[in-house]
Order: sequence, then C-alpha cells, then structure tokens
Amino acid sequence: MESITDLYKHCLLCPRSCGVDRLSGAKGFCKESAELRIAAAVLHRGEEPPITGKGGSGTIFISGCNLGCVFCQNHQISQGETPAGPIGGPVSAEIFAQICLKLQNSGAENINIVTGSHAIPALVLGINAARNAGLRIPILWNSSAYESPQSLELLKNHVDIFLPDLKTLDSALASKFFNAPDYPQIATAAILKMMDMAAMHNVIIRHLILPGYLESTRSVLRWFAEHAKGRALLSLMTQYTPVKIGEYKTKEVPGRYLKEEEYETVLNWLEEFEIDDGFCQEFVTGSGWLPDFRRTNPFSSELSVPLWHWDQV
Repeated sequence: MESITDLYKHCLLCPRSCGVDRLSGAKGFCKESAELRIAAAVLHRGEEPPITGKGGSGTIFISGCNLGCVFCQNHQISQGETPAGPIGGPVSAEIFAQICLKLQNSGAENINIVTGSHAIPALVLGINAARNAGLRIPILWNSSAYESPQSLELLKNHVDIFLPDLKTLDSALASKFFNAPDYPQIATAAILKMMDMAAMHNVIIRHLILPGYLESTRSVLRWFAEHAKGRALLSLMTQYTPVKIGEYKTKEVPGRYLKEEEYETVLNWLEEFEIDDGFCQEFVTGSGWLPDFRRTNPFSSELSVPLWHWDQV
C-alpha cells in the first residue's frame, strides 16, 4: 500500500502542478521539500470570536506557501527570508502531535493550521498522530484557498472547520498581486468544495479589503451573496498593511492603509447584498500588530502566548 507521502514524488498537490520530486529534497514553487517545517505555535487571541473563544486559537504557522502575495504579512515564513528558504524548522509527525497536545493542554479552543496547502500529506500524518495521542479539540484549516478539490479531499475526516481567503475575483489583480492569474477560478471551486465537506457554518470566508480596489471587494461580496450565504460566514478584514512595498516598482500595489470612507462604502454594500452573518474587523490602521517570526513570540503579548518556536528547539 502506498503512503500518502508518495504524493510528494511528482508533486501535483496544488494548482501550480510543479511536478518536482519533493521526497528527494527538490522544492517546488512553495520553496519546500517533503519535510514539514513549522515557524511557530501560539495561543492566538486575534482571530474571529468563535475561533478565539476564551482560551485562544492554537495556531500553528507552516513554513512555505504556494502563492506569492506582494504584500504578505507573513512574508518571513512564506517567501524565503534566509538562504535556506522561509523561516521555520523541521518537525516529524510525532513532534507535530506533541505541539498540538501542548496547545490543547494550554487551553486552546482548536488547532489552527496556517498555510498548509503544500504540506497536506505530512499534516494528515501529523493530525492522525495527534488524534491517536489524545487530541480532542477541532482542527481548523486556515488557507488562501489556492487549492485543488482533489487535495482538499485528503483532508476529509481530518479537518472540522475551514477558514479560507477569497482574495479577489479579478484575474488581472490576482496576477499582479498574488502571482496567480487563475486564483479566482481555483479559489471559488475550493471554497465550494469546503462548504460541501463541512457542517453548516463551519466555513468562514475571509476577505481583505485592498485600498483603492473596492470594485474587487464588491465582486467578492456579490459572489458570497449568490453562492455562500446561509452556508458560510463572512469575515471582512481591514488590516491591509503596505508590507514590502518598496521592493516592487509599480504604483499599482497599494502603498497606503484603508481609508475610513472606503470602509463605510463596503459596510453599505453588506446591507445592499443583505449579508449579515459574519464578522467585520474594526477599522484600524498601523503596523504594530504585524508578526515577526524571528521573535519567540511573533506577536504582541496581548495577541498571543508563544508555546513553540522554530529557533528554540
């Protein structure tokens, strides 16, 4: 019987379809081999209310990513900040299970796996090991939604809650900002698959408003109203921060924060589309909340409690 990790031999796990042999150490677009690497695990208090709960979300940040967002807030762990690639350290399925149990024993409401799309086989093994070792809390899949339905099927019976992004439905915007012109088709198909796999309201669709690109947000809200209302919750996010903008030589990348009048416009659209199930992030600007994964606690002490760090093992 073949192991699930054999899927790394000719890797077609994500829509990039790199086809490289990650088992032999080759790396695809995600900048990762078959080895599961993690940057940090924290009790996170900054997620949506039902995810944060009273104890915080047991958030595990996976190194690498299959997108290339030009303003990624987690760029240190997604896009390669060291000669070896994105920040993070290797873990076995057994170590992953230990991290999950440590989060559970510290009061975590769930295990929140962030950007794991390129590492599904290793994560399935890790989740199985954690369940066998006594993990009882729900598993939450926190992703960009740049995933194939076939790969998502591998998560069946392993993931309880889905937390996908729906970044844009504009292919030109997806090409410029996310390095994935096919993102709209891929992400909407993935989210429909997640809603089919999950129980009612166990899908929360996140959308980050981009300053100066409100029509993109309007299209996302229309799609949500037509395809997801009553099946998922919407989480509207305002925390766009111009990270790494200086590295890009185009004025098209937003170099400012969201304006209050833009936020008010989007809130009015929620009423127009009759979307009232979900969450709206408060209107905030600033960068004090941005994570720094070189620190033991990547976030401020108000936002998280660190329990595992790649550089402290």
